[in-house]
Amino acid sequence: MSPPCPFCSVPAERVIQESEYTLVIRDAFPVSPGHTLVIPKRHIESFFEATDTERTDLVLLLAAAREDLNRQFRPAGYNIGINDGAAAGQTVPHVHIHLIPRYEGDRDDPRGGVRWVLPDKAAYWDKV
Repeated sequence: MSPPCPFCSVPAERVIQESEYTLVIRDAFPVSPGHTLVIPKRHIESFFEATDTERTDLVLLLAAAREDLNRQFRPAGYNIGINDGAAAGQTVPHVHIHLIPRYEGDRDDPRGGVRWVLPDKAAYWDKV
């Protein structure tokens, strides 16, 4: 039997924002200050299983979460990502969007951003 889904039973005190279809929480294992997750309330494994209404709501709360992070943390940029499927690194089988604030100097050379999931292919500018 698989363990219970951590995103289907988020304690109320962890919820930063919510709507009819979506929750916003801080990541329990943040990679940067303010690392936030935007999660549909309905248990679905893939972003592509979401209804049009759910996808719209996810994006609306993603934007609202960004505004909150801008006020609280004042990052210089963001990485936005979804690990969709085990081959893409998804470890919790309930789709969620990572909103990762980025700060000046948090990496010597931030070029490539999310491309670094495959490091051998990330620095494409060195190959041109």
